[in-house]
Amino acid sequence: MVAKRELWVGCLCAAACEAIFGLSYLFTKDATDAASPLALLGWRFAVAFAALGLLAAVRAVKVAPLRGRPVGPLVAVALASPVCYFVGETYGIARTTASESGAFLSAIPVACLVASSLLLGKKPTRRQVAGIAVTLAGALATVLAASRAVSFSATGYAFLALAVAAYSLYAVFVEKASAFNGAEIALAMLGAGAAVFGTLALAEAARGGGVRDLLRLPLENRTFLRAVLFQGLGSSVLGFLLSNLAIAKIGVNRTASFIGVATAVAILSGVAFLGETFTIAQTVGVVLIVAGVYVANRRA
Repeated sequence: MVAKRELWVGCLCAAACEAIFGLSYLFTKDATDAASPLALLGWRFAVAFAALGLLAAVRAVKVAPLRGRPVGPLVAVALASPVCYFVGETYGIARTTASESGAFLSAIPVACLVASSLLLGKKPTRRQVAGIAVTLAGALATVLAASRAVSFSATGYAFLALAVAAYSLYAVFVEKASAFNGAEIALAMLGAGAAVFGTLALAEAARGGGVRDLLRLPLENRTFLRAVLFQGLGSSVLGFLLSNLAIAKIGVNRTASFIGVATAVAILSGVAFLGETFTIAQTVGVVLIVAGVYVANRRA
């Protein structure tokens, strides 16, 4: 049984993390008009890794030497997220419609329940299952209300399925990486992201002869710079730290119930800052998301 204080801390961390992820869509939307998704990912993780590395160097966060500790779980976490997750999400979204990608990604909480049950032996309670089912219904309602178009892209669906599976495995691997604290796990994740996506972004730029343009992009484009700073410092550094702490405090199943919050925040922020419409169906969806989170985390 999770202690009351641990429950509150974990729930607040999970909610804050998903709120940050939801807000990141505002910055992504504008930034990808100026550069490719790989350029944004490369810069995002480079900035995030440098920032967290600096915090570790000045001992603002605790990072101990790896000596004597098994690194396998740490590598597994980093490969699952950000590497596999963002490959699946980036290329899946590019090859499908917004409603399709949203519908696929809204299934992440269900995948987390299955992975937790099979790999950790932690079966969800009936309340958690009911809450996540309500959250899933709400997330589907909000994304499907936005568009009814379909792409029927088998490749796109495969990439989105990879993203769903990768995120669920990340959540499981974080629990297994008990020999490391949240900052150490986040540093490994950001290092892997910087190495993989930085390399891919440079390779993409080199093919088009635009390496110099890639390196100067944040200095010449303020919209891109804002996106890199928010996603690097907010979504990656703070978001990953909060996510890892939430999983450590309340486990995979409870943390997964908050994933729909990102969908709700993304929609509400689009209405507030981009002038997007807010339909009755989306209103119902947001209410269901909030209700599902409450049900899944209410103490008996």
